[in-house]
Amino acid sequence: MMNNEMIEEIVKEVMMSMSEKTDERVKIKSNDKKINNDIDPKKDYPLATKKPELVRTPTDKKLEEITLNGVLEGKINAKDVRIAPETLEIQAQVAEGVGRNAFAENLRRASELISIPDDRILAIYNALRPNRSTKSELLEIADELKNDYNAVINSNFVKEAAEVYEKRDMLRKE
Repeated sequence: MMNNEMIEEIVKEVMMSMSEKTDERVKIKSNDKKINNDIDPKKDYPLATKKPELVRTPTDKKLEEITLNGVLEGKINAKDVRIAPETLEIQAQVAEGVGRNAFAENLRRASELISIPDDRILAIYNALRPNRSTKSELLEIADELKNDYNAVINSNFVKEAAEVYEKRDMLRKE
């Protein structure tokens, strides 16, 4: 059986895995506000160890607040250990700093999905499977993502899927 210290260490390692390495200095921003001065990922990676003040949960808990005792006392719940959009943006900026633009785009797409309820994400995923939706249904999803969740990157992704599915005859027939 695992002891409390071991479980706490596992939780901290999961949080530490939220950072990404780069060779360049990257400006870090959150909600158009600077989180910190320039970061030097060579020196500051992993962020959770070297700059833990940058790692926060969506409920604005600090990394040091995520403990097994907090979980057992009901002070920490599942929402407290999810990744924050700001953390994904930090990772995206780091990825761009080393020329990993596609990875940065994936992180930003993931960041947009955080505000969407899990059951809706699953429904959208299922709608995106070949022959599951009509083009108009996919375009409605794209509008929903953009207008209801400000998920512009994901909205564009669904629009692109609708176009590709149409060209490849992979849309559900109306």
